[in-house]
Amino acid sequence: MSEVVMYCTRFCPYCVSAERLLTRKGAEIRKIPVGGDPALWEEMEQLTGRNTVPQIFIGDYHVGGYDDLAALERDGDLDPLLEPVLNASRARG
Repeated sequence: MSEVVMYCTRFCPYCVSAERLLTRKGAEIRKIPVGGDPALWEEMEQLTGRNTVPQIFIGDYHVGGYDDLAALERDGDLDPLLEPVLNASRARG
């Protein structure tokens, strides 16, 4: 499914920054709160090979964390990556 998924914790400033950037781009984010849930944290680690938050997926593409997301934006690569997700969201109405 074309969606933006973000593994996050409640008080993580990088999670907040990632959410702000993605929301500003018009993306709806399905947030998966891993703080306090060892099973979800392990799921995140298994999927990403990383143990920090946020961990962001756009569609099937693992972006990584906030620094990775910001680099995509800086390089002009974020909008093309988000386009299919935003189009799918518009189609759903």
